[in-house]
Amino acid sequence: MQGTQNSNALEELVRQSVYRQLGLAKPTSATAPNKLLVNISARHCHLTQEAVEILFGEGHQLTPKKWLYQEGQYAAEESVTLIGPRSRIISNLRILGPCRNINQVEIAYTDARALGFDVPVRQSGDIEGTPGCMLMGPKGYFKLDKGVIRAAIHVHMSPEDAAHYGVKDRDFMQLKVHGECGLTFDKVFVRVNPDFKLEVHLDTDEGNACGLDQNSICELKKIK
Repeated sequence: MQGTQNSNALEELVRQSVYRQLGLAKPTSATAPNKLLVNISARHCHLTQEAVEILFGEGHQLTPKKWLYQEGQYAAEESVTLIGPRSRIISNLRILGPCRNINQVEIAYTDARALGFDVPVRQSGDIEGTPGCMLMGPKGYFKLDKGVIRAAIHVHMSPEDAAHYGVKDRDFMQLKVHGECGLTFDKVFVRVNPDFKLEVHLDTDEGNACGLDQNSICELKKIK
């Protein structure tokens, strides 16, 4: 416990030093009850158990490969091939588990252009009116009539975090990423759940545009 406290204190001193060197005021996130993480969410898919069995065989269960930051979520060992409208493909599209009650594919704008998709920006689960695709696995094909989206930037947070920032579920916030290619994202969708850890998800295009890396200074702000 003492080691953890010393580590947290050292981290806070380093953070304060960085803010001073950059000439920045200490942001709200620096005094938040939980550390803010901003991560890039690469293209992936969420599948139902039915889809998994069609693609990988009857009774097949997803196998965790890497546990993600959000509790209980993981990148699976299994991946599929996505076939787009021009018969162009993305191979090794990672499945994220556990299984869900809808099928959804999340890709970036660059992916969509390469595949020949006109893909809207949507919140996860909002798939009505979105394009579909064909997925190929080792045991079969599975056709999605809808469900291909560009995932909107969003932040996961607990009620404790929401109270600190003065926001509620389904609000929007701003995210400022500092650096040589620094950007401000003005529509960060808020998701509040007691099981969530404080984390912003960007897609690969958005992360590359602002030069996001593990040393980037990020500020999460309530929209006034």
